[in-house]
Amino acid sequence: MSTEPQPARARPTSLADIFFSFTVLALQGFGGVVAIVQREMVERKRWLTNEEFVEDWAVAQIMPGPNVINLCLMIGNRYFGLPGALMALAGLLMIPLIIVLLMAVAYAQFAQHPGVAGALRGMSAVTSGLIFATGLKLVPALRNHPLTRRLALLFSALCFVCVALLKLPLVYVLLGLGAISWALVFRKLK
Repeated sequence: MSTEPQPARARPTSLADIFFSFTVLALQGFGGVVAIVQREMVERKRWLTNEEFVEDWAVAQIMPGPNVINLCLMIGNRYFGLPGALMALAGLLMIPLIIVLLMAVAYAQFAQHPGVAGALRGMSAVTSGLIFATGLKLVPALRNHPLTRRLALLFSALCFVCVALLKLPLVYVLLGLGAISWALVFRKLK
């Protein structure tokens, strides 16, 4: 057992650090930034552990509103309270909002061009791959979850089959599988 002190945990140095970090995150993500947020906040900046990211992401998903915005508010609040939450939100939204407005004007002019349609199809494929890769990276965080890793992966596979192959509405699938998994975890924790 080592008696050396553990290094201080990484954290944002200022409100500007929060703002620019979330601006950079937002500028990297097209169609969803969860994969990028996980990589930046957990692996690169080390502001969160993998387990903290999974827990915060779970909370962000059940709160009303966009998941990534909820997550950025929680991270900003964790380090600098309300000013940190507002800076994270501003960083996540300001520059992308300007870009989206400019792109909307351009899209209105070139929407019928076949290259534009092809580019949008390509971006959706890349986004799907990034989300899948992030899911695989987060599997090790399930080792401490009350639901076993095997059962959690089974629920993920069932969700995929129900939505992608059987074309069932996502809301019903999530309510059904969510209720079953909640009951199993509740029973295990009790």
